[in-house]
Amino acid sequence: MPDHARPRLRRLLQDLLSPGILPLLVLSGCLGVTAVLWHGASLDAEHDAQADFEGRVRELVNNLDQRMQTYEQVLYGVQGLFASSQQVEREEFRTYLTGQDLDRHFPGVHGVGYIELVTPSQRAVHQGVVRHQGYPDYHIRPDGERAWYAPIVYLEPFNDNNRRAFGYDTASEPRRRAALEQARDSGQPAMSAKIRLAQEVTEPAQAGFLMVLPLYRHGWPTATLAQRRAAIRGWVYAPFRTGDLMAGLGGPRAAALDVEIYDDGVVEPQALMYDSVPDAGERLRSTRQQISIANHRWTLRISMLPGAAPARGDKAQQIAIAGAGFSVMLAWLTWLLARGRLQARQGLQHSRALAAELKEGQQALMVLADSAQRSQAMLRSILDSTLDGILVDNLEGAVLNSNRRFRELWNVPEQLDWQGDGAVLMNHMCAQLRHPECGLRLDGAGAAEEHAEVLHLKDGRMIETHTRGLLLGSEPARIWSFRDITERRQIEQREQTRRHVLELLATGAPLQTILESVVLGVEADHEDMLCSILLLDDSGEHLLLGAAPSLPAFYNAAVNGMSVGAGVGACGQAVLTRSRVIVEDIRSAPSWAEFRDLALQARLGSCWSDPIISTSGAVLGTFAIYHREARLPTLANIALIEQGARLAGIAIEQAQAAVALRAGEARFRSLYDHAPVALWEQDWSAVRGALAELELSGIDDLAAYLEANPSQLRRLASLVRVVDVNAAALKQVAAPAGDKDVGQLTLAQNFDAAAMPNFARALSALARGEHFFAGEGSFERLDGVARLNQLTLLVMPGHTHSLDFVIVSTLDITERRRMDDELRVLATTDFLTGLPNRREFMGRLEEEEGRLQRDISAYAAVLLLDIDHFKRINDEHGHAGGDAVLRQLAQLMRDSQRKIDMPGRIGGEEFALLLPGTTLAAAAVFAERLRQRVEQAPMLLEGGVTLHISVSIGVAAMDGKCAAGDPALSRADQALYRAKRGGRNRVELDGAPVEADRPGHQVPAASG
Repeated sequence: MPDHARPRLRRLLQDLLSPGILPLLVLSGCLGVTAVLWHGASLDAEHDAQADFEGRVRELVNNLDQRMQTYEQVLYGVQGLFASSQQVEREEFRTYLTGQDLDRHFPGVHGVGYIELVTPSQRAVHQGVVRHQGYPDYHIRPDGERAWYAPIVYLEPFNDNNRRAFGYDTASEPRRRAALEQARDSGQPAMSAKIRLAQEVTEPAQAGFLMVLPLYRHGWPTATLAQRRAAIRGWVYAPFRTGDLMAGLGGPRAAALDVEIYDDGVVEPQALMYDSVPDAGERLRSTRQQISIANHRWTLRISMLPGAAPARGDKAQQIAIAGAGFSVMLAWLTWLLARGRLQARQGLQHSRALAAELKEGQQALMVLADSAQRSQAMLRSILDSTLDGILVDNLEGAVLNSNRRFRELWNVPEQLDWQGDGAVLMNHMCAQLRHPECGLRLDGAGAAEEHAEVLHLKDGRMIETHTRGLLLGSEPARIWSFRDITERRQIEQREQTRRHVLELLATGAPLQTILESVVLGVEADHEDMLCSILLLDDSGEHLLLGAAPSLPAFYNAAVNGMSVGAGVGACGQAVLTRSRVIVEDIRSAPSWAEFRDLALQARLGSCWSDPIISTSGAVLGTFAIYHREARLPTLANIALIEQGARLAGIAIEQAQAAVALRAGEARFRSLYDHAPVALWEQDWSAVRGALAELELSGIDDLAAYLEANPSQLRRLASLVRVVDVNAAALKQVAAPAGDKDVGQLTLAQNFDAAAMPNFARALSALARGEHFFAGEGSFERLDGVARLNQLTLLVMPGHTHSLDFVIVSTLDITERRRMDDELRVLATTDFLTGLPNRREFMGRLEEEEGRLQRDISAYAAVLLLDIDHFKRINDEHGHAGGDAVLRQLAQLMRDSQRKIDMPGRIGGEEFALLLPGTTLAAAAVFAERLRQRVEQAPMLLEGGVTLHISVSIGVAAMDGKCAAGDPALSRADQALYRAKRGGRNRVELDGAPVEADRPGHQVPAASG
């Protein structure tokens, strides 16, 4: 323990042993011990009481569970009685239960009975059988029609009270019916919820319940739920009053408990089935227990009645009284002892005070001397630990003090005798300055004023100095502070030069101007330096002048184009060796033999050169620093030349990159403007923001949301902004020539109102993070004309998360689509009649065949018709007349068909009709109507000639069993030839005999 802490500890102990504190501490400690003992005794008493309560509860719950299991066994016994006999008569049932002596052996059970399952169709027979057994007033009650009945048929003992339940339909009440169904479906005992027994007539009525066990028909399987429901024949059951069940349960120990029984797990007044002490008042402790009886749950709330348990807190009370008395007595004795001790200590302190006064006088002088020594050591420690160099003089040429940092800054040697003569120190300092005439003096001139200046040293360092006057005691003095700011000024100058270079790069200034800015920035704080930048040409063999504003013009002209192959000069060697070259004295350097006279003429004494290396490792040129006199670089000079070379490299690379970028942009702009494909630059960033809001609002399926909310889709389309377009795009949307006003362009020039579903698909694809989308749609030109286009959307790399740079290319496919439609019409249409040609008709016939195969209940019909004596028309009126007849017949067929029907020209004067969903009889009616219409319609030929024609028609049916198209068409063809052989101008149906008037066919003679 430290010495200075011991008196404090001793003083604390004396205060604690005082008469006002120690007795209180003793009293508090004794009372605390008494409280601990009393608390332990109370906990023991509480633990014993809780254990006794839990034992009583456990005993009560076990007795209740055992009693209910006994009742289950009684029901199982009755179930066995029914299982052993095909039919248990009433007397046999009474004899069996009389032997059980229920009242004596099974307290609480109200009886045991048999419930029979009766269907509505068995109700009358059942009532008649029971009445025949000697109960003429028996009927199932309550009255009413129900899906099934479960009347109580047997109930023993059959006394006056139980007779009230005789014939009662237990299935008429939901809670009883639920217990019956549970027992029937599970095959296990089931207990009903809280009910009022049918025997209950007194008020207040006791809560009751039923326990039931299913009876199944002999020999019927009961493995599955369906089998058990089919095999059920009835139930044995026992009714209970809860109060009678709990009477005497648990013995004398249970009498101290208040037992409440609640149906199921709900502790609610309406679920209360039993309360042993309804007005018990405050309860000492309580617990909840749950018990499962016959697959039904009861909740028991059991509490200890006040005064029922023996009091066990006497021991704790005795400990409290005895401990309090002993504590008070011990505190009084302690007070007497502490007061006597205090009086003795006061006398001793008085005698010691006199001796202490003598000692204090002796130690005062020693303290003053030690304090002065410590102050001087502290001052020296502070001075030596400061970051600035400190010098103190007395204004009369003598140095009073200095710190270690001062001597380090000015390189003061240990052997220099400056303590007695300050002029020696000042001369040493001035010798290191670039301008020795700066006026550093130790006299008193200007000592009263604060002064600050920056001193430049020959080694490149910059030292900031501050002076101010002060008083040391009563004598005037001056304090000097020196701080090396070389690195800070270099950083500031480098940052200023860097900003200026970046500004020049941003404004596109010439490379020479940028390099001159780099050189001037390095020379700004170093007036004795002359800098130059030489650039390596594209061949890598010559150095070209980049910037050297401070060197003579004749020297720059001479070194411009200097070859680097021979390693001439410091710059040539730096390029060849890819490293820094230091030439201390140009006059004696062998590498300067060729340019030595030129350098001497320019008054250059030394040269330091650093290669300028690009980020890819290639040499771009050199950065050189010249001095008028021969000298070696300091560490600060080396850092400066490295920084200059690095900044020059950045400037050169950025300038070259800017030139290449401008050239690339010009080429891209030319390609963009003259591309044959319409190109659009669009900004979808506002759309991206709207999609983010939709996502935050909980929209997960964007495609479904946009389909259900077309107004939101239009709103998103209005957020797309057209930034730029090329000439092909302006031409595509019919913009005025030479007018590139993107403000008049909207998304409608890519997706019009009809193409909004395509825009929704594109929007969903881009929202999923896809970079590319292609599709077709329609767009609206600026003159209002709607056209078709094929377009692709490409999100530029790096803009996926913002969608602010989307390139859209569009191609007008309106004419191509029109030509495709015309080609499709030419390929599928007969050029003369305008009806589908044979190929198209056969394709439609195959489709119908597939439909009939998928739906065997569907049907269709095929008509094949031929113009009668068409050859005669061609012979008499020429082929032009025949063509006119064919065209007018085709028009009659179109006028007669339904929208789903398919007409076609098969070849020559043969036509066909496909009638989907038409039976053979309906097709015959259609064919006859068409035949009559052709017969009655005059055919107009050229020259006003009128001609009447007739047609022969064959009809065949198709259905799911015979869905082939070609055989159906063949059958219609055979029916057509029967019509021809039958006299023409008639309709024949498939199925009649076929005549042999076609080559290769064997057909019987036609009828009538």
